[in-house]
Amino acid sequence: MGLGVIEEIAATGQQLTAWRRDLHAHPELAFEEQRTSDFVATQLASFGLQVHRGLATTGVVGTLSRGAGPRVGLRADMDALPMQEANQFAHRSQHEGKMHACGHDGHTVMLLAAARYLAEHADFSGTVDFIFQPAEEAAGGARVMLNDGLFDEFPVDAVFGMHNWPGLPAGQFAMRPGPMMAALDCFDIRIEGIGAHGALPHQGIDPVVVAAQIVSATQTLVSRRIDPLQAAVVSVTRMDAGHAYNIIPDHVSLAGGLRCLTEEVRLELRAGLKRIATGVSQALGATATVTFSGGHPAVLNSSAETKLAAEVATGIVGDAHVHPNHEPIMGSEDFAFMLQERPGCYVFVGNGDGDGGCMVHNPRYDFNDDILPLGATYWVRLAERFLAARA
Repeated sequence: MGLGVIEEIAATGQQLTAWRRDLHAHPELAFEEQRTSDFVATQLASFGLQVHRGLATTGVVGTLSRGAGPRVGLRADMDALPMQEANQFAHRSQHEGKMHACGHDGHTVMLLAAARYLAEHADFSGTVDFIFQPAEEAAGGARVMLNDGLFDEFPVDAVFGMHNWPGLPAGQFAMRPGPMMAALDCFDIRIEGIGAHGALPHQGIDPVVVAAQIVSATQTLVSRRIDPLQAAVVSVTRMDAGHAYNIIPDHVSLAGGLRCLTEEVRLELRAGLKRIATGVSQALGATATVTFSGGHPAVLNSSAETKLAAEVATGIVGDAHVHPNHEPIMGSEDFAFMLQERPGCYVFVGNGDGDGGCMVHNPRYDFNDDILPLGATYWVRLAERFLAARA
């Protein structure tokens, strides 16, 4: 796994696995992470940390201070996804329609393990804030924590995040300065037509046909409106229309997401989607209303903090296993809101290709427990290096 994994953390691997699998078996959705929050708070208190609860309803922050000095924030997410698990192992979800399909159970445990080790050794001057965030999955829990005063109460000098990544071999890390993950704008389009008998379409205005034209036309945003050297994705992921074979409905609802890496492209995608939806609808005799919700900016890593993260990872697993200029990922992460407020770096830790290595948001995904000590070691060494460099 790596020559630099802290032996004392590695020796607790079985306990960390038990913690992780217990959390996996009891997934909780956005702002409902009460059991998880209780577990995190109890563990942090047992390590001797100051524990603050209530930010974004179920958020937890554990603070470890050792005298005056710099302050660093380390963040893990806690929520699960609203999907049915297909795995049949013993620690599969016990809650229908809820699953830890993104590894937040593992992220939580890695940060807890780091908190325990640092509390027991505390070879630093300054403060570490361990931030356990609810509602990362499309609900914007990071923004809610910030609005509730996260960085007012815990004024960190920088903030760091980490996510497991299937397909990246276990024992490897990836990061990059600048855009690491894409901005996301979720959209809803409501198309109003005139309902009619399915045999008499000329007596109405068919919103299904209008919707089909809009779906096709939105793809020209990427192919014809955005610079080919810029990354962008437009996905219509939902269409709701009608309930019968012989009735043309009076309205259709579309929904999906816009993703890109720069604010300039983000503005163009939003404006272009509105232009296409309203223009196509008007041309065909219908009307359309476009609304945006659940938006995240791009995850933008700052240069100095990314350099530090790469150096820390290299010290643990070696230069050959660190990718300091990894290509961006078009998924999104609300950690971006924290990076708008403070410098920092978001990294990927390899989840591997074997059992549990299928991509996140997959009903057969599972976190790779073998990397728990590695992730915890990264957090420890990162906190120590950051505080020492700023002291």
